[in-house]
Amino acid sequence: MNLTKQQTVLLSPFLIITINFVNAFLFGQIIGKWSFIPIILIEWVLFLYLIIRYAGKETIKNWLAKPQNSFAWNLLALFIGLLPLPLFIFHHDTLSTWQVWLPWILLALINPWLEEIYWRGLLVEYTQNWKKWQSIFFTSAVFALNHMVFGVNSELNSGFTTVISTFIMGLVWSLVFIKTKSLKWIIFAHFLVDFFNLSAASFLDLYEKGGW
Repeated sequence: MNLTKQQTVLLSPFLIITINFVNAFLFGQIIGKWSFIPIILIEWVLFLYLIIRYAGKETIKNWLAKPQNSFAWNLLALFIGLLPLPLFIFHHDTLSTWQVWLPWILLALINPWLEEIYWRGLLVEYTQNWKKWQSIFFTSAVFALNHMVFGVNSELNSGFTTVISTFIMGLVWSLVFIKTKSLKWIIFAHFLVDFFNLSAASFLDLYEKGGW
């Protein structure tokens, strides 16, 4: 059966989620909590392939253009980005070794670009013929489901808190993208989340769940 471009793109989140869970269980047996590194690296390769294959330079350039409409939408995106700030304030000491701060800073610098261009840019683009609320819900739901993978080997990232928080992030950022036609400030907001959330430290459970 030959799939159309739209069908391929819309099925790709489920393929990525499946691969991520397989890798989480496989690498979890071998390197435990450090499995987040190969999971993310393989995921990045998949994102990059899909973006290059189904988006194109001109489309990506348009997504990174100056936002349209009121700047208040971008402030909403940035508000979400600042929510994990208390975690950084209270647990920045977990970045004391290079084995933790190096993957943390690399993830914060690289991940927002690939995730937003894929989860928001590509998926919203290929659901633009849907009703807006359907597009927002779908892209946010698969975005949240994908983050469940990190709960396989990390206590801090397990449970409904992660699913709900990433779903809300997805809802807001998808809405902002639809309203502004730009990923510029959304990518920066995502950077703030990954930066303040102490991603590597949380994947390694270096601080207590729910503790500030």
